Amino acid sequence: MTNKWNYQPPTQEQILKRDELSEKFGLCPAVCLLMIQRGITTEEEARQFLNPALRDLHDPFLFPDMEKAINRLNQALGNKERIMIYGDYDVDGTTAVALVYKFLEQNTWSSNLDYYIPDRYDEGYGISEKGIEYARENGVTLIIALDCGIKAIEIIAYAKSLGIDFIVCDHHMPGDVLPDAVAILDAKRTDSEYPYEHLSGCGVGFKFMQAFAISNGIDFLRLRPLLDLVAVSIASDIVPITGENRVMASYGIKQLNHNPSKGLKGIIDICGLFGREITISDIVFKIGPRINASGRMMNGKEAVDLLLARDFESAKEKSENIDQYNDDRRELDKKITEEAYIAIEENVQMQHDKIIVVFNREWHKGVIGIVASRLTEKYYKPAIVLTESNGYISGSARSVTGFDIYRAIESCKDIVVNFGGHTFAAGITLEEESLDLFKSRLQTFADKYMEEAQMIQTLDIDMALQLKEIDQKLINDQKRMNPFGPDNPKPVFCSFNVRDAGTSKLVGRELEHIKLDLVDDSSEEVMPAIAFGMYQHNDYIKSGQPFDVCYTIEENTYNNKTSIQLQIKDIRVGTKN
Repeated sequence: MTNKWNYQPPTQEQILKRDELSEKFGLCPAVCLLMIQRGITTEEEARQFLNPALRDLHDPFLFPDMEKAINRLNQALGNKERIMIYGDYDVDGTTAVALVYKFLEQNTWSSNLDYYIPDRYDEGYGISEKGIEYARENGVTLIIALDCGIKAIEIIAYAKSLGIDFIVCDHHMPGDVLPDAVAILDAKRTDSEYPYEHLSGCGVGFKFMQAFAISNGIDFLRLRPLLDLVAVSIASDIVPITGENRVMASYGIKQLNHNPSKGLKGIIDICGLFGREITISDIVFKIGPRINASGRMMNGKEAVDLLLARDFESAKEKSENIDQYNDDRRELDKKITEEAYIAIEENVQMQHDKIIVVFNREWHKGVIGIVASRLTEKYYKPAIVLTESNGYISGSARSVTGFDIYRAIESCKDIVVNFGGHTFAAGITLEEESLDLFKSRLQTFADKYMEEAQMIQTLDIDMALQLKEIDQKLINDQKRMNPFGPDNPKPVFCSFNVRDAGTSKLVGRELEHIKLDLVDDSSEEVMPAIAFGMYQHNDYIKSGQPFDVCYTIEENTYNNKTSIQLQIKDIRVGTKN
């Protein structure tokens, strides 16, 4: 696939502002320009960005219904009512349940707390009837729902008829009607004036506990250690790392690195991160998938059990179990992904459709979201992967930049049983007889709202550099932009007309990668780089002709020696600049 490079040289106004910030903060001009490109243009904005502070968190009582939620929780604790913390089975839901349960357990000394995670296969996403029956049988009179519940109109009404109240803490888009809960904490409510609407589900749970702490005179320092859970949720749920999320992620990453909870320490050790500086990327690719694997392969409650572990021995044992689930998940993921590729390659019509929809009733429900992501990456189209579940067709959707898959599914809401999610990811349930009509309606929507250009992967490039500009100060100043993630992505650079220093070579078991040694006209000093899976460019590179590279700047540690290395994202040959 050919990538389109999206690069715009800085304007004169940006250059002037860059130099102004560089002089004020002592940062290299390149990093100041990166901040300006992210909308950080004033001294105060730059100070807040470079120095995230807990004092910049918003007042949690700005949430609609926060007073009602706190009053009901205080009432339940005062009357020694049975309280159940209910959450989704993914990373965001399980970290949210662990956070709220742990804080209430540590700060109320209540013995009437319970937690519940629905089974992905038996109950499905969201508030389940089985969960309500469990609550009724165990004398629960208050359920705190985390990362779900905003669309659970009927089931919450049923719970209310049984004398069970709900406090809903969610971050998904509400429907036209809100459930009949005592309180609904969701910054995406149309009547919300809360200043930041991109919190994770765990983040909303944190704000709830922040308000609880304020109302009961509990020192914020007792809440701060739980920010490691919030950081894991922010990274794993792929919410923007801006505003409050940037503050909470920054402190949460510090907590993960210096004093993580026993449960998270167990995962850190089992996935080989011990002794390393943990980043958002490590959460996304190592910590998060292991927590998720519990809900995908067995039951998400095991993940909460781990996150609440009280001793290292217990955490170690539970981490080993979850690591095995993750290995099993990888095997299934690989198998189903290959089957999905074959289904697409054998279907000419599907190859021409703007939205890929694949269905196989034998596929494991726990990994189809991952498979949808793989299809989107390979074909650069929105993808929906479906399987059979509890008599229905159920599946996951993933999208590409600029196309709202949630809206696409919403356009079919009259023929689906249930759906929910975000712009780039959604879940869906429908009856099998509706599948063909669903596919047809989706394609009609895509034909209307999706341009061909959106199906060409675009590499957004922040800045062009000469190789001589890449030094340790640039690396150190770039680190001050951490944590990176959505809306604050790791900077992507390009360099034009670079050449092989004469020592580049193919590496890897199948010689599929290129270990590059680069020079350009700005400097004869060699810049090391690695280009994974780009073996096809080797002959051109070895010819000595100039080419362009797009990359991120990394630090590579080998034999206890750390050096700068470019990680190549794309190579463009045969161009002149």
